[in-house]
Order: sequence, then C-alpha cells, then structure tokens
Amino acid sequence: MANQDAPFGLRPIGRIGGTQFNGGQNRYRIAANYGTAIFQGDLVVPVADGTIARHIAANTSAVVGVFNGCFYTDPTTQKPTWKNYYPGSVVASDIMAFVLDDPDIVGKMDCDGAFAVADIFKDFNVTNVSGNTTTGISEVQLDFSASGLTIAFMLQAIDISQNPDNDEAGAANANILVRINRHFYGYAGAGTGL
Repeated sequence: MANQDAPFGLRPIGRIGGTQFNGGQNRYRIAANYGTAIFQGDLVVPVADGTIARHIAANTSAVVGVFNGCFYTDPTTQKPTWKNYYPGSVVASDIMAFVLDDPDIVGKMDCDGAFAVADIFKDFNVTNVSGNTTTGISEVQLDFSASGLTIAFMLQAIDISQNPDNDEAGAANANILVRINRHFYGYAGAGTGL
C-alpha cells in the first residue's frame, strides 16, 4: 500500500536510548511583529536578541527545538490568545512560544522522496514550506534532495516508522524517525548558533 502524503512537521515520539518522551517544554520569546509564521512541528532557532525564529531550509544555526504553540495578547481584541501556531506580524510585547527543547528528542517526519533502508543514518535538511492555518500544523517534510553524511544538515534519520500507513521503504512519504543533529543545547559547539 502506498504511503499517505500528509506532512506534519516534526512530531516528537520518544528519546534517544528508548526512553519515553514526556512532552516537556519551555517558553521562549518571539519578537513583536516578527513577520514569519511558525507552525506546530516547525523547528526553531535562537536569535541574538533573545528571541526565537522559524528554522528555514539550509539554515545551519543550531536548533532550540520543536515549536508547540504560543500565547499572546491579541493587539486587536486585547484578549489573551492561545494558538498552536504563530500567524506572523503580531504586534504584541508578550508573545511566548512553547518549545519542545529536549536535545535527545526522537521525532517522526514525513519524507518528500523515496526513502530506502540504505538512507538510514544519513543527514537531511527540511523543506521550506509553510503550514496549515486551519489546523496550525506544519507542512515541513524531510527534504530527500538535501541529504548526505554531514552535520551541516539539521536532522539525522535513525529508522523508518512502524506506522502501517507510512512505513513503505523505497516509496515517497514514508514517516522517518529522526534526531536533531545540531541542537543548541546538545551538540559539540552548542551556543555558537547565534
């Protein structure tokens, strides 16, 4: 059966070593009027002003973690607002993002190419698509065209998912288990991503 084409960004499912991921997250700031939307499942990077920004394809800055929603005071209604995505260009001084920032996260991600068993342990970039404003879910995928054996690529494939709807090796859109190669809190050179 063909794999389903349903991208969802990076979805944490466990930790390196086989331990359970408990959903722990920390808050980070988003600059007022930051113009780029960030969706649940997008990777985020630190910015020199103490805020975070959306990771884009081919960016080699270390990743802080996986975006999981945000809270801010809506500048139009003046009401406290929770969203599982940041819509971009929100003029508020209290925008707080919630980020799954464990450097040992194992996540699954849809691959846009025909991923084979021989591609396990290779490193990959992500695609640079946006997300779904109705669901707030990222549509970023593992970029099969940008792969190799280099830490410059943000993610490392460690297995093919055992999800029966998306586990067909050698076909596009398999769900791949990945770890973050260049995590701000966990790689040899941490803190140099700004």
